[in-house]
Amino acid sequence: MSSKSALDVSLHERRRARRMEDPEFRVAYERATREIEQTDQVIRELDALRVDRGISKAELARRINRNASSIRRLFTANSSRPELPLIAAIADALGAEVRVMPKTPASKRSKRSKRSKRQRREPAAA
Repeated sequence: MSSKSALDVSLHERRRARRMEDPEFRVAYERATREIEQTDQVIRELDALRVDRGISKAELARRINRNASSIRRLFTANSSRPELPLIAAIADALGAEVRVMPKTPASKRSKRSKRSKRQRREPAAA
């Protein structure tokens, strides 16, 4: 491919850079990026678990009563946005479970949790 026929992404990059100057756009863009990265990570982990278990995509689809082509697309698409019940069904069929992990270190989380419990127990000052 010659340099003339290469896709020119500079226009897109310049436009995105201009839009990133808008604080609201930047926040929304960064949130969407995190959501996509996390979703992709879950899909990659489920697919790796499927391979480790020696289960084909077609067999996995049968186990969760889904169309085999939809499972193939899920594991091969560049960007998919599966719904949580599908993720949970796949995890269950693979002998796994979905968990939510806080981003904060456990020490900060436990201090905050203790403070919240203490505040709930103590009556408010009049």
